[in-house]
Amino acid sequence: MKYAFYPGCVSRGACPELYPASVKVAETLGIEIEEVTDVGCTGAGVLSRDLSDPINARTLAKVEAMGLSSLMTICSTCQGVFTQANHRFKNEPEYRQKINAEYLAEEGLEYKGTVEVKHLLWVLMEDYGVENLKPYIRRKLTGLKVAPFYGCYIRRPTSIIAPKGLSGRKTYLEDLLDVLGAESVDSSGKSKCCGFPILTVNEENSMRMVSDHTGDAKTKGADCMVTPCPLCHLNLDANQPTAEKRAGTQIGMPIIHLPQLLGLAFGFDEKEMELQRHIVSTEAVSRQLEVSIRS
Repeated sequence: MKYAFYPGCVSRGACPELYPASVKVAETLGIEIEEVTDVGCTGAGVLSRDLSDPINARTLAKVEAMGLSSLMTICSTCQGVFTQANHRFKNEPEYRQKINAEYLAEEGLEYKGTVEVKHLLWVLMEDYGVENLKPYIRRKLTGLKVAPFYGCYIRRPTSIIAPKGLSGRKTYLEDLLDVLGAESVDSSGKSKCCGFPILTVNEENSMRMVSDHTGDAKTKGADCMVTPCPLCHLNLDANQPTAEKRAGTQIGMPIIHLPQLLGLAFGFDEKEMELQRHIVSTEAVSRQLEVSIRS
């Protein structure tokens, strides 16, 4: 089982704890990954497809040049942008050839439309299989109450992201939490925007979204939230103190990357998963895990 690996920019920048956690998880499970190099950002937030599509076609062409047909991401936003662009490339051959001719040919690249892009979450649930995960669980997350936070990019548009036959993608986080032994806490904002895309143009509303999402999870008894998207993590974690001040309330909701939660269940400790890098303290998670171990 081998994948081209696209870590994205946030896992090597603003959330550097995500990259090593993802690599450790892949190594533990025996998932072979080969990082795609000399590629750009997917162009998340760029409104013009004329700018972002050639960049993504180039990345996908590089994957084909590696002799691989599957690209694994660890970012919901990257997943969403890639999936929508790839849908156009696969279903509009004339458009794909236009991009090949105008942008990729100069480098000797051509995207033939053979690559499938899958988030780590989808790889685990669809390719690897939950039954095959179970032998690697060294520490059941019993008693840990976790609120899933998908964000917006990994669940829509449904017709492309979770088409017929793959509708289970809407509940993969909850399904995985059940396998890991954690208790899933259903929050009202789990499939809504985290507020990051509007942070620079409407900070007030962005902070309100952060306090609403984290506050709702807190009210419903969650010990932490888990997200497959580093941009969601970035806004919900790093900007939570600011959101608390704006809302006039203390929340203190730890935000955990999906690979970190997996790593904890696989027996890695909090330091190995670099939980100390987070802005909001993760001590509540550590305490609950200690209680689980003792019991």
